[in-house]
Amino acid sequence: MTERFGQQTVKSIMPDTNISIAENLPLGDIDAGASAPECSEEPRVDNTKRRQILDGANRIFLSQGFDAASMGAIAQQAGVSKGTLYVYFKNKEELFGTIVEDKRREQAGQLFVFDAGEDIEVALMRLGRSFITFLCREDGLSSLRTVIAISSRMPAIGEQFYRSGPLMGIARLREYLESKVTAGVLEPHDCEVAAAQLIEGCAALIFKPMLFNAGRMPDPALVERVVGMAVQTYLRAWRRQL
Repeated sequence: MTERFGQQTVKSIMPDTNISIAENLPLGDIDAGASAPECSEEPRVDNTKRRQILDGANRIFLSQGFDAASMGAIAQQAGVSKGTLYVYFKNKEELFGTIVEDKRREQAGQLFVFDAGEDIEVALMRLGRSFITFLCREDGLSSLRTVIAISSRMPAIGEQFYRSGPLMGIARLREYLESKVTAGVLEPHDCEVAAAQLIEGCAALIFKPMLFNAGRMPDPALVERVVGMAVQTYLRAWRRQL
């Protein structure tokens, strides 16, 4: 049986996997006049229209970068009026945050899913491999660089990204580890700290070089070596001896 841990945890934010919105990102001022007008054309309930707008915004952020993008250009690309656009999103900051949030929620749900009957070592190795593959995708790295670049002037986006991305991953892994403590597989310990350390350990020597454009996508042998050492270090410390 497959269980999803941490479903109550905070929102998640990550761009669509085919998005690389940090490419050629200008860092000028946010476009003026991007606040919602007083009137609205339709109720904010049409999910198809909302998806249409988000897809159009995606394309504009990709081609123009965040700062150069305007609500007018997004409306045109999405095939809606500017008034309709403002019914759904009050400004492009909200649009950007929603794009990031939607995909982050989907990806977190896919990565941090555990089979309650699976051997813990197998489960953690699988998670580590999948996590590194996801983390080191070029589109994901570009999106992370975008968030870092704009978070100093839009701290809410940076905080939302952290809470719904890294913090959510830690929370879900913590819940899984706690379930294994309850089941007698692991000795009691601080599962929150252990989850954070295990995630960081799986990314050692791999993620930061790629984040700073100092490395390439690692070969499977390196991933296996790094993830294997992180998992074995954790299990040697906390696996209950029979």
